[in-house]
Amino acid sequence: MVPERETTTRERATSGATASSRARARLDQPRAPRRRLLPEWDPESFGRLSERVARFLGTGRFIVWMTVVIILWVVWNVSAPSGLRFDEYPFIFLTLMLSLQASYAAPLILLAQNRQDDRDRVNLEQDRKQNERSIADTEYLTREIAALRIGLGEVATRDWIRSELQDLVRDLEERQNGHHPDRGVFPADRSAGRDVHDR
Repeated sequence: MVPERETTTRERATSGATASSRARARLDQPRAPRRRLLPEWDPESFGRLSERVARFLGTGRFIVWMTVVIILWVVWNVSAPSGLRFDEYPFIFLTLMLSLQASYAAPLILLAQNRQDDRDRVNLEQDRKQNERSIADTEYLTREIAALRIGLGEVATRDWIRSELQDLVRDLEERQNGHHPDRGVFPADRSAGRDVHDR
């Protein structure tokens, strides 16, 4: 039993020594940046650049400048002295340049469209949530207005009070004139259960 304990403590000591000799990564400190073979770029800035390029490609200014460059290219390579021409009649280099421009323009436009689709999706989601909140608010206000209408049905309105007061004034006038002996009882006397003859 004793030799086994000694061997386990030795193994622990040796494993602890090897672990302390290795550089351990600390979790409370940021990692040191590693060197990478491939260049790094920010996808957000690249996306913004692609949107700028796509916006420029979709303007009339780009078409005008491209037309001017092509016309100058063709005129120079047709009318310039033969030693200064850099692209002869089939204009193969011009075709190559236009193909290269188109091959870069198409992915940039697609990337800009994808970013716009993402923005539209987020905007639609926010609009949908706003519409749901507006519908909930409208339903709540509708319920509150219905409850107020029900409550107002039991409240004495100004017109009702005015008509009751006019009835009372009419009853008083008729009582003074003595036209209605049946209705010569005040409402307060009626509610108290007294009669005119008890006075």
